[in-house]
Amino acid sequence: MLNEEEISLLLTDLIDIYGYDFTGYAKPTLYRRINRLFKLRSFSGFTAFRYLLIHNPEYLDWFIAEITVPVTEMFRDPSFFLTLRNEVLPVLNNCPLIRIWHAGCSTGEEAYSLAIILKELQLLQKSVVYATDINPKVLKVAAAGIYQQDTMKHYTENYMHAGGIANFSDYYTAHYDLVKLDDQLKKRIVFSTHNLAADTSFNNFQLIICRNVLIYFNQELQQRVFTLFDNSLETNGFLGLGSKETLQFTRLNHYYQKLNQKEKIWQKR
Repeated sequence: MLNEEEISLLLTDLIDIYGYDFTGYAKPTLYRRINRLFKLRSFSGFTAFRYLLIHNPEYLDWFIAEITVPVTEMFRDPSFFLTLRNEVLPVLNNCPLIRIWHAGCSTGEEAYSLAIILKELQLLQKSVVYATDINPKVLKVAAAGIYQQDTMKHYTENYMHAGGIANFSDYYTAHYDLVKLDDQLKKRIVFSTHNLAADTSFNNFQLIICRNVLIYFNQELQQRVFTLFDNSLETNGFLGLGSKETLQFTRLNHYYQKLNQKEKIWQKR
């Protein structure tokens, strides 16, 4: 098992060599994940682990993917997407161009879910969804829009609970055990790398969604990210968070109004 000093050295390497900053992540979770990866390969010691991480780009990509927890699904937490459909996106209809930032998009399922709702509301053609993640490996999966067919039954159920008005199978084509999502959805999504721990704002948005990412950050990094979102969000814009995340105890709280009691969606005053 790696000690705190060794893990700290690894984190410094990741910053200095690759620009990945995980120092603001919650220590217990981060250290547990790094030690799990160390044990998986049965390394002879810390030096061998560090050498592979520095000199093997493929291992680095895998390492980043494992510690950034790319867990997602289409229309995850359907009631959240139902609220977007009924209470948030219709408000943005008056915008000449709807700019949406989905931060921490992982393999893209939720970004495509958003595009489907925009399409059904006749808003897709005047919308751009910027879907970002720190991990280039998961972004490749997202940009391809190809997923396992055995997930479609569950995704169809999520879609219906999220207020879907069409046949969900119309949005993809199946080929053996894989499905490919409709290219028309992909045309309005821009997939790009962005590091919430280090990068700055890159546009102004009417809607920012970042779900189940901040729970892995310490309080200081959470505050940095909330400030980043606030700087990126237009007045009267909306911020959507995960079910265990909140603006309530931040210094930005009094600038935002919670949309309803159930969903973690706030509107900037």
